[in-house]
Amino acid sequence: MATLTILATDEHIQAVNDFIHAQLPSDCPLGVINQIDLAVEEIYVNIAHYAYAPKQGNVTITCTVTKDEPLLSVTFADSGKPFDPLAKPDPDITLSAEERDIGGLGIFLTKEFMNSVSYRWEDGQNMLTFTKKLGKY
Repeated sequence: MATLTILATDEHIQAVNDFIHAQLPSDCPLGVINQIDLAVEEIYVNIAHYAYAPKQGNVTITCTVTKDEPLLSVTFADSGKPFDPLAKPDPDITLSAEERDIGGLGIFLTKEFMNSVSYRWEDGQNMLTFTKKLGKY
């Protein structure tokens, strides 16, 4: 298990990606890495833009890789405003981009690409966790 606490700003997204990548096995398929990157960016950027607005605050990212399966588990914890991004209905992807409401596509893709995504409010913190199997894509 590895943990990173960082000021949740756009400038730190690369440091977050580097931290996550450092935990992955060297033979992790590129397609899986790309899906993880999308999920990490979606969750992190939402925290950076909305959790503490108009101020700034920290996010703690905990990353665990189990060797047996192998399975990646990543938890984002922030003490910003309580917000469950999973509570919003999924966007209607049968509609054209012009017809769809703005927002929600990133978390929808995160739910599609990850094996599980969960949210809880615990001890004054938003806790969003996703898991991803790291085997063949």
